[in-house]
Amino acid sequence: MLAALFVEARKLNRSLAALLAIAAPSLIAVFVFFNMIRGKAPAPWDMWMGSASAIWAFFMLPMSVTALTALVAHMEHGPKSWDNLRALPLPRWKLYAAKAVCVLAVVAAMSALTLLMVWGAVTLAAVLKPELTPTGPFDLAAYARTMGLMFLAGLLMIALQLWTALRFASFVPGLVLGIGGTFFAVVATSAKEGVFLPWQMPVNMLASEAWRMNTALGLGCGLGLVALVAMVVHLSRREVL
Repeated sequence: MLAALFVEARKLNRSLAALLAIAAPSLIAVFVFFNMIRGKAPAPWDMWMGSASAIWAFFMLPMSVTALTALVAHMEHGPKSWDNLRALPLPRWKLYAAKAVCVLAVVAAMSALTLLMVWGAVTLAAVLKPELTPTGPFDLAAYARTMGLMFLAGLLMIALQLWTALRFASFVPGLVLGIGGTFFAVVATSAKEGVFLPWQMPVNMLASEAWRMNTALGLGCGLGLVALVAMVVHLSRREVL
């Protein structure tokens, strides 16, 4: 398993995954920076970090997962290298499990980078305009916990996107699923039924109602783990992708 993980990490290192992992958090940081720099009065740290977390969960996370899973799958679909991989003296399930672990690791790293870059953006804006220095405490533990819960709640979405991307040689089904899921998550934000939509589960970690948060976290994390196992079992038994 370690060998499969090492190979997948090397593949990601030579792909555009690193660029994507940096670009998505950077866009949020740039938005927060310019939004803060045009302000007239200081705002609490909670507002800046909370708004950044909301943008991440609401839009950037689903779209980043869509792009990342398409990229990971295309590394094999593009050069048609699945036959070579599946002919290796290695249990097939390890190939797919390694890809899933790498995708999850990149998404987790992007979550951490979002916190770090937004903190840097707010700090830089405060240096340029000291009168806008954020008020209140900078509760890093609370912000990290929120991002961690968003990651766990997003496991089902990640599993569905990766499953679709690996199952179909064309990148179109995965893109359609990601764009469609994000669209319905946006338009169904205030609907009670929206909590059951995988693409909306991460943003429900910011919900004021405890039932929404607990439901989204339980379904997103629990069903996400089940979906990841089912994906590995299903794909490893297929003879042709």
